[in-house]
Amino acid sequence: MATTNFRMSFQLFIGLFVIILGLLFTLENLGILYAHDYLKFWPILLVFYGVSRIVRCETVSQRTWGAFWVMVGSFMIFDRLELISFSVWDLWPLILVALGVSLIWGPSRRRIGFPGASSIGDSSATINAFAFMGGFKRSNDSQDFRGGEATAIMGGCEIDLRKASIKDEEAVMNLFSVMGGIEIWVPEDWKVTLQGVPILGGFEDKTRPSGADSNKRLIVRGYAIMGGVEVKN
Repeated sequence: MATTNFRMSFQLFIGLFVIILGLLFTLENLGILYAHDYLKFWPILLVFYGVSRIVRCETVSQRTWGAFWVMVGSFMIFDRLELISFSVWDLWPLILVALGVSLIWGPSRRRIGFPGASSIGDSSATINAFAFMGGFKRSNDSQDFRGGEATAIMGGCEIDLRKASIKDEEAVMNLFSVMGGIEIWVPEDWKVTLQGVPILGGFEDKTRPSGADSNKRLIVRGYAIMGGVEVKN
């Protein structure tokens, strides 16, 4: 229930953001205001993303990464309000802190990709992957695959499910891509349903129909913001 509520609230937030963005540009074209004065506060998206990670987290490592994005977004907003003088590079050591916490508390629950591609095999029923300014490759051969989530921020995720199987007829992948790409490979007997929202990006189903009568379905949800999501077989 918590995950469903999160997806609904996040979808509502994205929808409201797009509406506000359109209204700002409309008012600017009418000479009423200057949209740039408001768009400079875009780091609030980082704060919202971080809070969402904290609210629905399952491990200490996820809370740590959520707190990291909240802190970065908050400092960037304070800088734009001229309350402090701040550069995003001032907080780069926190990446090391977050990575260390993830390695200590979350090695079996979460996989992280940083500059330089990493490849990991797994047999768990769910996937939880994160790539930031780097590459991430993951293969899964679970015979009871249930879904999971993947996030790519200025990086790429490649998830290979061709040796996996769905036991309960349906699995759900929740994806979030910002200026990055997520590529998923699925078995030929899986059916794919895309329910993603592209914002200056794209969701593509490039699978080839196998012709076989199969009730195994992968539902792909999420957002691609100036990024892309592809499903292939």
